[in-house]
Amino acid sequence: MNTSEPTFGRMIPAMVTPFDDQLKIDDDHVRELVDYLIDGGSDSLLVCGTTGESPTLSNDEKLHLFSTVVDHVAGRVPVIANVGSNNTAGSIELGKAAAQLGIQGIMAVVPYYNKPTQEGMFLHFKSLAEAVDLPMVVYNIPGRCSVNMTAETTLRLAREVEQISYVKEASGDIDQICAICEGAPDGFWVFSGDDSMTLPLMEKGGHGVISTAGNVVPRKMKELVDLCAAGDWEAARAAHEALMPIMRGLFKVSNPILTKQALNLVGVPVGGLRLPLVEATEQETSELAEVLAQVGVA
Repeated sequence: MNTSEPTFGRMIPAMVTPFDDQLKIDDDHVRELVDYLIDGGSDSLLVCGTTGESPTLSNDEKLHLFSTVVDHVAGRVPVIANVGSNNTAGSIELGKAAAQLGIQGIMAVVPYYNKPTQEGMFLHFKSLAEAVDLPMVVYNIPGRCSVNMTAETTLRLAREVEQISYVKEASGDIDQICAICEGAPDGFWVFSGDDSMTLPLMEKGGHGVISTAGNVVPRKMKELVDLCAAGDWEAARAAHEALMPIMRGLFKVSNPILTKQALNLVGVPVGGLRLPLVEATEQETSELAEVLAQVGVA
Protein backbone atom coordinates (compact mmCIF):
# COMPACT_ATOMS: atom_id res chain seq x y z
CA MET A 1 0.00 0.00 0.00
CA ASN A 2 1.29 3.45 -0.96
CA THR A 3 1.06 5.87 1.98
CA SER A 4 3.00 8.77 0.47
CA GLU A 5 1.50 12.15 -0.41
CA PRO A 6 0.12 12.42 -3.95
CA THR A 7 2.03 14.86 -6.15
CA PHE A 8 -1.15 16.46 -7.54
CA GLY A 9 -2.85 16.75 -4.14
CA ARG A 10 -6.08 15.04 -3.13
CA MET A 11 -9.01 17.05 -4.55
CA ILE A 12 -8.90 17.54 -8.30
CA PRO A 13 -12.03 18.89 -9.99
CA ALA A 14 -12.73 17.67 -13.51
CA MET A 15 -13.49 21.10 -14.93
CA VAL A 16 -16.52 21.80 -17.06
CA THR A 17 -15.82 23.71 -20.27
CA PRO A 18 -17.60 27.08 -20.35
CA PHE A 19 -19.29 27.96 -23.65
CA ASP A 20 -20.66 31.23 -24.99
CA ASP A 21 -24.04 31.75 -26.66
CA GLN A 22 -22.70 30.21 -29.89
CA LEU A 23 -21.37 27.20 -27.94
CA LYS A 24 -17.77 28.20 -28.55
CA ILE A 25 -15.23 28.07 -25.73
CA ASP A 26 -15.70 31.18 -23.59
CA ASP A 27 -12.18 32.17 -22.54
CA ASP A 28 -13.30 34.81 -20.03
CA HIS A 29 -15.56 32.40 -18.21
CA VAL A 30 -12.88 29.70 -18.35
CA ARG A 31 -10.63 32.08 -16.41
CA GLU A 32 -13.41 32.89 -13.94
CA LEU A 33 -14.03 29.18 -13.34
CA VAL A 34 -10.31 28.54 -12.83
CA ASP A 35 -10.22 31.23 -10.15
CA TYR A 36 -13.36 29.87 -8.49
CA LEU A 37 -11.87 26.38 -8.31
CA ILE A 38 -8.46 27.49 -7.07
CA ASP A 39 -9.96 29.90 -4.53
CA GLY A 40 -12.11 26.97 -3.35
CA GLY A 41 -9.03 24.96 -2.42
CA SER A 42 -8.59 22.68 -5.43
CA ASP A 43 -5.19 21.02 -5.41
CA SER A 44 -4.94 20.59 -9.20
CA LEU A 45 -7.23 21.02 -12.21
CA LEU A 46 -8.18 18.35 -14.74
CA VAL A 47 -9.07 19.93 -18.07
CA CYS A 48 -11.16 18.43 -20.85
CA GLY A 49 -12.37 15.25 -19.21
CA THR A 50 -15.85 13.84 -19.73
CA THR A 51 -17.22 16.57 -17.46
CA GLY A 52 -15.43 19.01 -19.77
CA GLU A 53 -17.36 17.65 -22.79
CA SER A 54 -14.23 16.27 -24.41
CA PRO A 55 -16.19 14.09 -26.88
CA THR A 56 -17.51 17.20 -28.64
CA LEU A 57 -14.31 19.28 -28.62
CA SER A 58 -11.91 19.21 -31.55
CA ASN A 59 -8.19 18.71 -30.90
CA ASP A 60 -7.59 22.36 -31.78
CA GLU A 61 -10.18 23.40 -29.21
CA LYS A 62 -8.65 21.11 -26.60
CA LEU A 63 -5.20 22.59 -27.13
CA HIS A 64 -6.63 26.09 -26.98
CA LEU A 65 -8.37 25.21 -23.71
CA PHE A 66 -5.21 23.68 -22.23
CA SER A 67 -3.23 26.79 -23.15
CA THR A 68 -5.83 29.18 -21.75
CA VAL A 69 -6.00 27.32 -18.43
CA VAL A 70 -2.23 26.96 -18.06
CA ASP A 71 -1.66 30.63 -18.80
CA HIS A 72 -4.30 31.79 -16.33
CA VAL A 73 -3.34 29.33 -13.59
CA ALA A 74 0.18 30.78 -13.81
CA GLY A 75 1.70 28.06 -11.64
CA ARG A 76 -0.79 28.30 -8.77
CA VAL A 77 -1.74 24.61 -9.06
CA PRO A 78 -0.79 21.78 -11.43
CA VAL A 79 -2.84 21.33 -14.61
CA ILE A 80 -3.65 17.85 -15.95
CA ALA A 81 -4.82 17.52 -19.55
CA ASN A 82 -7.10 14.70 -20.66
CA VAL A 83 -5.68 13.48 -23.99
CA GLY A 84 -7.21 10.01 -24.07
CA SER A 85 -9.42 8.48 -26.73
CA ASN A 86 -10.01 5.05 -28.26
CA ASN A 87 -7.28 5.75 -30.81
CA THR A 88 -3.80 5.15 -29.42
CA ALA A 89 -1.99 7.02 -32.19
CA GLY A 90 -4.38 9.96 -31.91
CA SER A 91 -3.96 10.08 -28.14
CA ILE A 92 -0.20 10.16 -28.53
CA GLU A 93 -0.40 12.97 -31.06
CA LEU A 94 -2.62 15.07 -28.79
CA GLY A 95 -0.52 14.23 -25.73
CA LYS A 96 2.69 15.37 -27.40
CA ALA A 97 1.08 18.64 -28.47
CA ALA A 98 -0.37 19.22 -25.00
CA ALA A 99 3.00 18.61 -23.36
CA GLN A 100 4.41 21.61 -25.22
CA LEU A 101 1.93 23.93 -23.46
CA GLY A 102 3.28 23.65 -19.92
CA ILE A 103 0.87 21.13 -18.43
CA GLN A 104 2.08 19.03 -15.50
CA GLY A 105 0.30 15.74 -16.26
CA ILE A 106 -1.95 13.87 -18.66
CA MET A 107 -4.95 11.58 -18.26
CA ALA A 108 -6.34 8.88 -20.55
CA VAL A 109 -9.42 6.70 -20.29
CA VAL A 110 -9.72 3.00 -21.06
CA PRO A 111 -10.44 2.90 -24.81
CA TYR A 112 -14.18 2.90 -25.39
CA TYR A 113 -16.31 1.28 -28.08
CA ASN A 114 -13.56 -0.89 -29.61
CA LYS A 115 -13.47 -3.02 -26.40
CA PRO A 116 -9.77 -3.90 -26.07
CA THR A 117 -8.50 -6.91 -24.14
CA GLN A 118 -6.51 -6.41 -20.94
CA GLU A 119 -3.30 -6.70 -22.98
CA GLY A 120 -4.62 -4.09 -25.41
CA MET A 121 -5.37 -1.73 -22.52
CA PHE A 122 -1.90 -2.27 -21.10
CA LEU A 123 -0.18 -1.54 -24.40
CA HIS A 124 -2.43 1.47 -25.12
CA PHE A 125 -1.52 3.15 -21.84
CA LYS A 126 2.13 2.08 -21.98
CA SER A 127 2.54 3.51 -25.48
CA LEU A 128 0.99 6.83 -24.51
CA ALA A 129 2.92 7.14 -21.26
CA GLU A 130 6.25 6.43 -22.93
CA ALA A 131 5.55 8.88 -25.76
CA VAL A 132 4.62 11.75 -23.43
CA ASP A 133 7.11 11.96 -20.59
CA LEU A 134 4.78 13.39 -17.94
CA PRO A 135 3.01 11.86 -14.92
CA MET A 136 -0.07 10.07 -16.20
CA VAL A 137 -3.50 9.21 -14.79
CA VAL A 138 -5.22 6.11 -16.18
CA TYR A 139 -9.00 6.23 -15.96
CA ASN A 140 -11.20 3.16 -15.54
CA ILE A 141 -14.94 3.74 -15.98
CA PRO A 142 -16.71 0.63 -17.29
CA GLY A 143 -20.08 2.37 -17.32
CA ARG A 144 -18.92 4.62 -20.15
CA CYS A 145 -16.35 2.35 -21.82
CA SER A 146 -18.23 -0.99 -21.71
CA VAL A 147 -15.07 -2.79 -20.56
CA ASN A 148 -13.40 -2.94 -17.15
CA MET A 149 -9.68 -2.66 -16.56
CA THR A 150 -8.91 -5.25 -13.90
CA ALA A 151 -6.92 -4.62 -10.74
CA GLU A 152 -4.19 -6.86 -12.17
CA THR A 153 -3.82 -4.68 -15.27
CA THR A 154 -3.88 -1.47 -13.25
CA LEU A 155 -1.16 -2.75 -10.92
CA ARG A 156 0.89 -4.05 -13.83
CA LEU A 157 0.86 -0.55 -15.31
CA ALA A 158 1.77 0.92 -11.92
CA ARG A 159 4.75 -1.39 -11.55
CA GLU A 160 6.04 -1.52 -15.11
CA VAL A 161 5.44 1.96 -16.54
CA GLU A 162 7.27 4.64 -14.62
CA GLN A 163 5.23 7.58 -15.92
CA ILE A 164 1.90 6.08 -14.80
CA SER A 165 1.39 7.37 -11.27
CA TYR A 166 -2.39 7.60 -10.78
CA VAL A 167 -5.54 5.64 -11.42
CA LYS A 168 -8.94 7.30 -11.50
CA GLU A 169 -11.03 4.29 -10.52
CA ALA A 170 -14.76 4.43 -11.23
CA SER A 171 -15.68 0.77 -11.47
CA GLY A 172 -17.75 0.94 -8.29
CA ASP A 173 -16.34 -2.50 -7.40
CA ILE A 174 -15.10 -2.26 -3.81
CA ASP A 175 -13.19 -5.56 -4.07
CA GLN A 176 -11.33 -4.26 -7.11
CA ILE A 177 -10.64 -0.96 -5.37
CA CYS A 178 -9.28 -2.78 -2.32
CA ALA A 179 -6.99 -4.93 -4.46
CA ILE A 180 -5.57 -1.84 -6.19
CA CYS A 181 -5.08 0.04 -2.92
CA GLU A 182 -3.41 -2.94 -1.26
CA GLY A 183 -1.11 -3.58 -4.21
CA ALA A 184 -0.22 0.02 -5.07
CA PRO A 185 3.56 0.55 -5.12
CA ASP A 186 5.18 3.69 -3.74
CA GLY A 187 4.58 6.61 -6.07
CA PHE A 188 1.25 5.28 -7.36
CA TRP A 189 -1.95 6.89 -6.11
CA VAL A 190 -5.50 5.57 -6.21
CA PHE A 191 -8.22 8.16 -6.76
CA SER A 192 -11.97 7.82 -6.86
CA GLY A 193 -13.63 8.72 -10.14
CA ASP A 194 -17.03 8.71 -8.44
CA ASP A 195 -17.73 11.38 -5.81
CA SER A 196 -19.96 9.11 -3.75
CA MET A 197 -17.18 6.49 -3.50
CA THR A 198 -14.59 8.95 -2.18
CA LEU A 199 -15.04 8.05 1.50
CA PRO A 200 -15.15 4.26 1.01
CA LEU A 201 -12.15 4.36 -1.31
CA MET A 202 -10.09 6.43 1.10
CA GLU A 203 -11.13 4.17 3.99
CA LYS A 204 -9.58 1.30 2.00
CA GLY A 205 -6.30 3.17 1.54
CA GLY A 206 -7.01 5.36 -1.48
CA HIS A 207 -5.71 8.88 -1.77
CA GLY A 208 -8.33 11.32 -3.09
CA VAL A 209 -10.87 12.13 -5.80
CA ILE A 210 -11.05 13.50 -9.31
CA SER A 211 -14.36 15.14 -8.75
CA THR A 212 -17.45 16.31 -10.58
CA ALA A 213 -19.02 17.87 -7.49
CA GLY A 214 -15.72 19.68 -6.95
CA ASN A 215 -16.78 22.07 -9.72
CA VAL A 216 -19.70 23.29 -7.63
CA VAL A 217 -18.54 22.77 -4.03
CA PRO A 218 -14.74 22.68 -4.22
CA ARG A 219 -14.18 23.76 -0.64
CA LYS A 220 -16.55 21.13 0.76
CA MET A 221 -14.97 18.35 -1.34
CA LYS A 222 -11.52 19.51 -0.23
CA GLU A 223 -12.65 19.35 3.39
CA LEU A 224 -13.90 15.79 2.89
CA VAL A 225 -10.66 14.43 1.44
CA ASP A 226 -8.55 16.26 4.00
CA LEU A 227 -10.56 14.75 6.84
CA CYS A 228 -10.13 11.30 5.29
CA ALA A 229 -6.40 11.83 4.82
CA ALA A 230 -6.09 12.87 8.49
CA GLY A 231 -7.93 9.73 9.59
CA ASP A 232 -10.72 11.73 11.23
CA TRP A 233 -13.32 9.24 10.09
CA GLU A 234 -16.19 10.43 12.26
CA ALA A 235 -15.96 13.97 10.86
CA ALA A 236 -15.32 12.59 7.36
CA ARG A 237 -18.48 10.49 7.48
CA ALA A 238 -20.49 13.52 8.57
CA ALA A 239 -19.02 15.58 5.71
CA HIS A 240 -19.70 12.75 3.28
CA GLU A 241 -23.32 12.42 4.34
CA ALA A 242 -23.83 16.17 4.06
CA LEU A 243 -22.52 16.06 0.47
CA MET A 244 -24.44 13.00 -0.68
CA PRO A 245 -27.42 15.00 -2.02
CA ILE A 246 -25.21 16.83 -4.51
CA MET A 247 -23.01 13.81 -5.24
CA ARG A 248 -26.15 11.95 -6.30
CA GLY A 249 -28.12 14.91 -7.59
CA LEU A 250 -25.62 15.89 -10.27
CA PHE A 251 -25.98 12.47 -11.87
CA LYS A 252 -29.75 12.23 -12.18
CA VAL A 253 -29.18 12.79 -15.89
CA SER A 254 -26.03 12.46 -17.96
CA ASN A 255 -23.10 14.47 -16.64
CA PRO A 256 -22.30 17.36 -17.10
CA ILE A 257 -25.86 18.56 -17.79
CA LEU A 258 -26.67 19.27 -14.15
CA THR A 259 -23.11 20.21 -13.19
CA LYS A 260 -23.18 23.08 -15.65
CA GLN A 261 -26.66 24.09 -14.55
CA ALA A 262 -25.57 24.03 -10.90
CA LEU A 263 -22.65 26.37 -11.65
CA ASN A 264 -24.95 28.71 -13.54
CA LEU A 265 -27.36 28.69 -10.60
CA VAL A 266 -24.66 29.55 -8.04
CA GLY A 267 -23.38 32.47 -10.11
CA VAL A 268 -20.46 30.90 -11.94
CA PRO A 269 -21.56 31.24 -15.58
CA VAL A 270 -20.49 28.36 -17.82
CA GLY A 271 -23.15 28.45 -20.54
CA GLY A 272 -24.88 25.55 -22.22
CA LEU A 273 -24.01 22.18 -23.71
CA ARG A 274 -23.19 20.81 -27.14
CA LEU A 275 -25.39 18.19 -28.70
CA PRO A 276 -26.06 15.36 -28.15
CA LEU A 277 -26.29 16.67 -24.57
CA VAL A 278 -29.31 18.90 -23.93
CA GLU A 279 -30.20 21.52 -21.36
CA ALA A 280 -31.76 20.60 -18.03
CA THR A 281 -35.55 20.74 -17.94
CA GLU A 282 -37.46 23.10 -15.66
CA GLN A 283 -38.24 20.23 -13.30
CA GLU A 284 -34.62 19.06 -13.22
CA THR A 285 -33.50 22.63 -12.56
CA SER A 286 -36.02 23.05 -9.75
CA GLU A 287 -34.93 19.80 -8.10
CA LEU A 288 -31.29 20.80 -8.50
CA ALA A 289 -31.94 24.16 -6.81
CA GLU A 290 -33.39 22.28 -3.84
CA VAL A 291 -30.26 20.11 -3.66
CA LEU A 292 -28.01 23.17 -3.74
CA ALA A 293 -29.99 24.73 -0.91
CA GLN A 294 -29.76 21.47 1.04
CA VAL A 295 -25.96 21.46 0.85
CA GLY A 296 -25.72 25.19 1.57
CA VAL A 297 -24.60 26.61 -1.77
CA ALA A 298 -27.82 28.05 -3.23
